[in-house]
Amino acid sequence: NKYLNVKHEIATSSCTGAIHIALKAIGVEAGDEVIVPDATWIASVAPITYLCANPVFVDVMKSTWCIDPKKIEEAITPQTKVIIAVHLYGNMCEMDEIMAIARKYNLYVIEDSAEAIGSEYKGQKAGSIGDFGVFSFHGTKTITTGEGGMLVTNNDALYEKASILHDHGRDPKIKKMFWAEKVGFKYKMSNLQAALGYAQMQRVQELVSKKIEIFNMYKKELSKIDGIQMNDEQEYVKNSYWMPTIILDEKLNINRDNFIAYLNKHGIGARPFLYPVSSFPEFNSREDNIVSYKLSKYGINLPS
Repeated sequence: NKYLNVKHEIATSSCTGAIHIALKAIGVEAGDEVIVPDATWIASVAPITYLCANPVFVDVMKSTWCIDPKKIEEAITPQTKVIIAVHLYGNMCEMDEIMAIARKYNLYVIEDSAEAIGSEYKGQKAGSIGDFGVFSFHGTKTITTGEGGMLVTNNDALYEKASILHDHGRDPKIKKMFWAEKVGFKYKMSNLQAALGYAQMQRVQELVSKKIEIFNMYKKELSKIDGIQMNDEQEYVKNSYWMPTIILDEKLNINRDNFIAYLNKHGIGARPFLYPVSSFPEFNSREDNIVSYKLSKYGINLPS
């Protein structure tokens, strides 16, 4: 909490679990709607379905690849309860606009900062601005506990609800051993994972700086090539660049998957940009989210 400048934090076994707890603490239930960007990993969306609520997929901005505030406002209905703002690949969502929309319509905001530890928006750390912030410490992330996550908030009432849910529904104010006041969850981090995470946090500045250094090495060389877009960074944002990513201009006429196969064959472990979640079989396709679908078609993540 010192690093993020937040009041409360709860260590979890995954970022997915942290989102589940956050949604439940907010009071999301069957029939509610949660607005999410289409360009994200399935983990941002799956916990919405655990509560029988409905994800509403909106498009992202062409520049930042983060959720488009204009599209958020267009998607709001009387059933809308939460906006999940995903700081994709380390870049930051337009949090001033998103928080203003949330206040206007009396909605909650969860900052999915799984990929953005160390990123900053106008001097505020990712995860510290919304009603809840969530982080991932999966093995692929900048800070790792092998598997793990974190839920943070500055809201005392939400923290109290979340901490009870996190401990099998046990309320510390009720002094009865093994008494469950609610049906809660079991998303706890083990002592061994916490020890690794503690050691990692001692190096957080070093690790974030290294990510930025690697990104800048790529940018220096790839900026010489016409037809390649890399991760954006608004002038008021510090991007921690979890993943250096390139978007191939369609005019280059390069098949993205063939190019990834070529890179992998030559020892460069490239991966595709995330698929739009609405393109998965269990959801209704939203091909009108043009930017999300285009990024997926032409985007490549590079080793870091």
